[in-house]
Amino acid sequence: MHPLVEPGPPLTAERIARFSRQLMLPGFGEIAQRRLAAARVLVVGAGGLGSVVVPSLAGAGVGTIGIADDDVVELSNLHRQTSHGVADLGRPKVDSLAETVAAIDPDCRVVRHRTRLSAADLREMLAGYDLVVDGSDNFPTRYLVNDAASLARVPLVWGAILRFHGQVGTAWHAHGPGYRDLFPVPPPPDEVLSCEAGGVLPSLCTTVGGLMATEVVKLVTGVGEPLIGRVTTIDALSGRSREIAYTAIADAPEITTLVDYEEFCGLRTAGRATDAAFDAAAPALTAVTAAGLLERLREGGALTLLDVREPAEAALGHIRDSVLVPLAELAGGAGPTPGSGPVVVYCEHDLRSRRAARLLRERGLTEVEYLAGGITSFAAVAGDLVQR
Repeated sequence: MHPLVEPGPPLTAERIARFSRQLMLPGFGEIAQRRLAAARVLVVGAGGLGSVVVPSLAGAGVGTIGIADDDVVELSNLHRQTSHGVADLGRPKVDSLAETVAAIDPDCRVVRHRTRLSAADLREMLAGYDLVVDGSDNFPTRYLVNDAASLARVPLVWGAILRFHGQVGTAWHAHGPGYRDLFPVPPPPDEVLSCEAGGVLPSLCTTVGGLMATEVVKLVTGVGEPLIGRVTTIDALSGRSREIAYTAIADAPEITTLVDYEEFCGLRTAGRATDAAFDAAAPALTAVTAAGLLERLREGGALTLLDVREPAEAALGHIRDSVLVPLAELAGGAGPTPGSGPVVVYCEHDLRSRRAARLLRERGLTEVEYLAGGITSFAAVAGDLVQR
């Protein structure tokens, strides 16, 4: 494939020395390095994948790296987001990651986009870049970035990780199928498990992020064969990877504009004006993570643990001191009543607990949360509190 970026000016002696081990690669040479120096790459997400991709691109010699993220560094990030440290807690991730790049190569230009991406700003943002890398952790952003890249006619490198599994792919609509051809319909929200609820093996970030950075280098320089029309999947537990080939959907609707991706992914009802207006009619649900619930139980705070599974399921394992009220009985009026204090609802995963939490909210309970990932997630972090 033809290189994406035209070469920049000749390298100085210092830059030749810096990249000497890369320049000697077969088929690479100074011209490829000058292409990297001229490249402008936007990385969406400064978390697990972004904190690997960005330093890798800086080390390889990419001249301009944009980082788009509105989050701050939290303690739970550090096991996998290794470009951030304890001293960065509470700081914007884009600032922390920019300092990491400066320590690697001060000549690398970093553009900080501390914003939550939206359809309104991404198209304008992409006008300043040659390609985009998506390391986000949610489906609305993935579809948004794919569609914006398609409209901007720039290639997209994407990656995804969860628990022990990862995926890497490249979409360039001028040369092959895109993300929507592989995932034409987003999964139902109730079936989406986040890293927060499901966990992620930290070294998987390094593996997948490294492959994503390699795809960028290949596209920019024209070296190798990009993962267009193919996706690489990784199973860290078995140490195996496999390739899945896919083609464009012949009758797929053409991407002509950016839409409301929260609505497209089923996270917002069509016509809902604001979250506040929606909450007034149907209060939004609140989730607590397994780690968050463990912390509260260790602190000894008052709360009711409500198990909405069937008795046979509870007999196989339940969280200590929880109350069993099957979902059908809860729907019939059983269970906590308004004024009974904070309630955390759980089931095997969290599908039934979401329904139960909504029922309780409709009944007038205001302090109701559901356990994200259910007892399956909780048992992974606090097995000693699960009675069998």
